[in-house]
Order: sequence, then structure tokens, then C-alpha cells
Amino acid sequence: MPAEFDAVLKTPFGALGVRTEGEAVVDISFLPPGTPPAAPRNALAGRACRQFAAYLDDPRAGFDLPLAPAGTPFQRRVWRAIAAIPRGQTLTYGEIARRLKSAPRAVGQACGRNPYPVVVPCHRVVGANGGLGGFDSATGGYLIDTKRWLLRHENAL
Repeated sequence: MPAEFDAVLKTPFGALGVRTEGEAVVDISFLPPGTPPAAPRNALAGRACRQFAAYLDDPRAGFDLPLAPAGTPFQRRVWRAIAAIPRGQTLTYGEIARRLKSAPRAVGQACGRNPYPVVVPCHRVVGANGGLGGFDSATGGYLIDTKRWLLRHENAL
């Protein structure tokens, strides 16, 4: 397991790496297909993996993980707006920007810096005119495939 992760969970779209510090999750990372799984190194990483596995089995499963404070005040506002998007629905970058009196590009940048993907469901933010938009600061490859998988999993695509 890469040293920076406390657990790596194999998923249908690749893998999720979980990093913890003390009693909080500090990072969740999408890892490419073929990344080997690794058993949790601590109880919190195990709890995160169990909750992700439950979500992967049933998108109605929720998350109850302690997340370390992160980001700028603006990023936190965007992440709160994203967290309020109901499962099975999407909003565009522009819709969130209008709600926050900001710009779509700034919302996209905040989405790309989300340290807690899936828990803070940035995959539910899409481009205008039905396009997927970017994902985790990527516009192609396995990350866009991951976004597509997550949206299909939640019946939002």
C-alpha cells in the first residue's frame, strides 16, 4: 500500500485511498484501476471502508465519518452546496455559482480540490447542456469514467 494511505478499497471504477489523522479522515483519493487493495491500518480507516462498501452496494447508504476541517471559506461554501445535492440529482457548475454569487470556473476549481469525494459528492456537479464537466480536476481518463459510474450508480445519468 502506498505509505500515504491508511486503507485502499477496491471499487468497480478503480480504488479509493483513505488517509486519516487522529480521529478524522483527512483525504479520500480516487486511484486508478489496477491499484491493489490494502487492509485498513486503523479503526477509522476500517469504518470508512465499510461505509464506502455499503454505498457501492446500495447508493442509498449514507456516510457518517468525521472529516478534518479543510479548504478556504469559499471552498467550504461550495462543498456545503455540493453536500446538499440529493442522491440521484445533479446541479451544474453555473447553478451552484449563481446560488453562491460566484463564477462557474471558481466552483469547478473548488470541486477539483474537494478532499472528500463521494462523501461530499462532487460527482453530482455537471457541465451545462448535459455535459459531464470535469472531475477531480480531470477532463478525461479513468476519473471521468469514475464520475460516469457514480452518476449511473445513483440513477442520475
